[in-house]
Amino acid sequence: MPLARSLTIARVFLRYRLNELVPAEYQPLWLRTLWAPYKLLPAGKAKNMTRGERLRCALEDLGPIYVKFGQLLSTRPDLLPPDMVLELNQLQDNVPPFPIDQCIDRIETSLGAPVDELFAEFDREPLASASVAQVHGARLKDENGEPGQSVVVKVLRPGINKVIQQDLQLLRYIARWIERYLPDGPRMRPVEVVEDYRHTIEGELDLVREASNGSELKRNFANSPLLYVPEVYWDYTRENVLVLERIDGIPVTDLEQLRAQNTNMELLAERGVEIFFKQVFEHNFFHADMHPGNIFVSREHPDRPKYIAIDTAIVGSLTREDQYYMARNILAMFRRDYRMVAELHVQSGWVRRDTPINAFESAIRAVCEPIFEKPLGEISFARVLISLFQTARRFEMEVQPQLVLLQKTLLNIEGLGRQLYPQLDLWKTAHPFLERWMRERIHPKTIVGEIKRYGPEWLEKLPQLPQMAFSALEQGRELGPQLQQLSDQLAGSRQRGRTRYARMIVGGLLAAGAALVASPGLLAQIPAVSWMMGAAALALLLWP
Repeated sequence: MPLARSLTIARVFLRYRLNELVPAEYQPLWLRTLWAPYKLLPAGKAKNMTRGERLRCALEDLGPIYVKFGQLLSTRPDLLPPDMVLELNQLQDNVPPFPIDQCIDRIETSLGAPVDELFAEFDREPLASASVAQVHGARLKDENGEPGQSVVVKVLRPGINKVIQQDLQLLRYIARWIERYLPDGPRMRPVEVVEDYRHTIEGELDLVREASNGSELKRNFANSPLLYVPEVYWDYTRENVLVLERIDGIPVTDLEQLRAQNTNMELLAERGVEIFFKQVFEHNFFHADMHPGNIFVSREHPDRPKYIAIDTAIVGSLTREDQYYMARNILAMFRRDYRMVAELHVQSGWVRRDTPINAFESAIRAVCEPIFEKPLGEISFARVLISLFQTARRFEMEVQPQLVLLQKTLLNIEGLGRQLYPQLDLWKTAHPFLERWMRERIHPKTIVGEIKRYGPEWLEKLPQLPQMAFSALEQGRELGPQLQQLSDQLAGSRQRGRTRYARMIVGGLLAAGAALVASPGLLAQIPAVSWMMGAAALALLLWP
């Protein structure tokens, strides 16, 4: 672990008294000794801060990588208390831009030509600057060399890979420490959280991957009235540089502009929910970073508003089994069929097979019943899902990365929808969609489609089936003597066990009979003596 960076982190932790978040009895002696002198110093601005504020400010002081990590933690209310989640939600990813000379050098090195030859125009002032990359406006050249399509150029920060790997190493160390010393450390699974963050951040470091995600999302919503995704210009895209169509939309949080153009806010909110369910259940490919900074609204047709999505670095998908179990779970929850919810968790493998269904059902009912006493329009669908996962974790539910991404996306979508239209009834949109999806899943057309999709593969393997069956029989024949030997050994072991057990019974009965004979009141015990002696004789007769 780099010493200088470690000392920086320690200084920030002490400045904001983050050591107080860990009870003293769970801190190792060397750490209590290290922090002891700081108790003599004034607490400064941290004195009047809540624990959530101290954590947020510490992450901001540590830099952009830790800010992004805090943003990830803000999506895990199953791990952190609500007051910390609320504060971490305020983290902003606005950082100073890196020098324009470095930016141009990276573009020219990646694309193999001077910027003036690549673009008709290139804005030297960035449109936005974040922890991993910054974005500049530009215009491509048309066939005549004149200014053509307006684009944005996204460029990774120089040296960002090295910085991220160093900070990931430090985060792993901190995570292991938390798991070892915090009372709730094992339950919080900090090492897994850091590993999840590693996958997320490394996905953002490959702009070709982001471009391919955007192309797939655009193809899924081609000619759709719901969502538009900017076009990727592949000739200008490399691992460090990404060129996209520049969009002209209203930030989804700019309610004043949206209302000024008479946007249908109810329809806008409902379409956001529909986009989520289409991505998850129809396309099985969903934008997993749909926070307000990545979502815009088209200025065209405000009566039929259309979303625009950018920054497709993080996407998610579910297995067919997870899709099915998730849909059935959601439907069962809103029908208050808690037994079905519990059984589905076991069937899906999300909780252990030996989980007591009755106890699990009771725990789910205790969480969900108070929520469902409210009108459906007031129920937070995402919070119900989080409460369900929290309950399941008490029954040793393993962390499911794909479900964490789903939960995060649903939180963003529902929060955004309620901000646009506070009366949003998510269930009004979700229920008919899921019912229709479940019907279509078993529809003959779907089955025929599956046969068409996998039929060639089955036909290709069909001629091999006799040979595969013959090979399996040959292997069974070769293994036969070994299996018989193993069976004989097990049978002998069971027989020896029964013999030892019979001897113990006979010995015990004879000893008990002898004790009764030797004791006073023999005549009163004659029936017992006779029974014990008879049982012992029978055991001797049956003894192999």
